[in-house]
Amino acid sequence: MAEAIQIQVNGEQRGCRADATVGDLLRELAIKTERVAVEVNLEIMDRKDFDHRSLKQGDRVEILSFIGGGAPVEDLARGRGFVYAE
Repeated sequence: MAEAIQIQVNGEQRGCRADATVGDLLRELAIKTERVAVEVNLEIMDRKDFDHRSLKQGDRVEILSFIGGGAPVEDLARGRGFVYAE
């Protein structure tokens, strides 16, 4: 079994395997890669690199999820005029 390291994920300390990649971390957190942006040590990653970027002791990972939402077009047409993002 691989040794554990400490990283920071969205500002919180977290342990992970020493041989883990960003992709492994996302899978462990049950986060789908289609609608997220990941930054490691202030560098924004390309999705194609998630499974190739190894995590290292002390890495700072920020995971941003994109969430769609709002009012259906029909509601806007009725003059309600507000669109809410969730």
